[in-house]
Amino acid sequence: MKVNVWNTILQLSKERGVETDVIVNAIKESLKVASSQYFNNNEKINIHFLPGKGELRVFTVKKVCEKPQNLATEIPLEDAKEIDAKAKIGSSIEIDLPSDTLGRIAAQSAKQVIFQKVRNAEQEKIYDLFAPRFGEIVTGVLRRFETNNNMILEVNKTDVLFPFREMLKNEKFTRGDRIKAVITQVRKDNKGPQVSVSRIDPKFLTKLLELEIPEIANGVIEIKDIVHQPGERAKVAVLTKEKDIDPIGACIGVKGSRIMAISKELQGEKIDIIEWSENSLIYAKNALSPARVTKVFILDKEEKIMQAILPKDQLSLAIGKKGINVRLASRLIGWKIEIKEG
Repeated sequence: MKVNVWNTILQLSKERGVETDVIVNAIKESLKVASSQYFNNNEKINIHFLPGKGELRVFTVKKVCEKPQNLATEIPLEDAKEIDAKAKIGSSIEIDLPSDTLGRIAAQSAKQVIFQKVRNAEQEKIYDLFAPRFGEIVTGVLRRFETNNNMILEVNKTDVLFPFREMLKNEKFTRGDRIKAVITQVRKDNKGPQVSVSRIDPKFLTKLLELEIPEIANGVIEIKDIVHQPGERAKVAVLTKEKDIDPIGACIGVKGSRIMAISKELQGEKIDIIEWSENSLIYAKNALSPARVTKVFILDKEEKIMQAILPKDQLSLAIGKKGINVRLASRLIGWKIEIKEG
């Protein structure tokens, strides 16, 4: 059986971005499946691809015998010599399968096998492309909305899932919008888009800081801890070993330019840059920024509870709107902080 498939292979390769070798192997396997379904399952099938002609040839392989016991797998010497004059007892011979019958069966069964093989190759390619980029920021174009309000972005010609729950509060997008997000998941399966992104994951804020602040990107300033309430407030603890660098000033930038650029990307999220300290009392005091704290002391070491003493005019700043400032400060240092006037 001859099947001219080169044009199909080239078309599939272009459409799917998959190597031609992968498609050739997929077609060969599909023809093998079709052949085994039509003929006896015990028959051995050989498939050869002739690149120069762009043809696939399908053969059944039979053993040459004096007196065949099973015609599905054996052939008489006399018949074998009509195909190959050099045939002899005990040798194997390839017999071209009838193209008219097999062609119809191959067309029916091959489509599914080829699709699955190409899909598998696509998945491998997507995984190999995006797995090393886990935790990186990508920019995608919004292509469509799903019924559950999730969005599908196109990144490097790949469908990427942007779940509704991973949006910042009050964000609104329309088709064609360019959206920045961080890669939070790269799966190796066939259940929908393999890559997921987020705009509320802490990694997004971390990467934005790296992109906007060179001293963080090159390691001069280290982010020690980071917590945030997406779209509302964040606290970033930083540290540097360079004595001539002010880590807080470097992060904020001239007239707040650096931190404002990040805040704008996060829908106006207020970002507090504080200095990290290995001394938990100093760290707690810094964490309550922008409030000015008079004193911090430990109430219960086992339960990890501290108390911060502040002037009356600093209480609202320390607590924050709906308690967000003290709540984030507590999360940042890993201690519960109680606020007291004094």
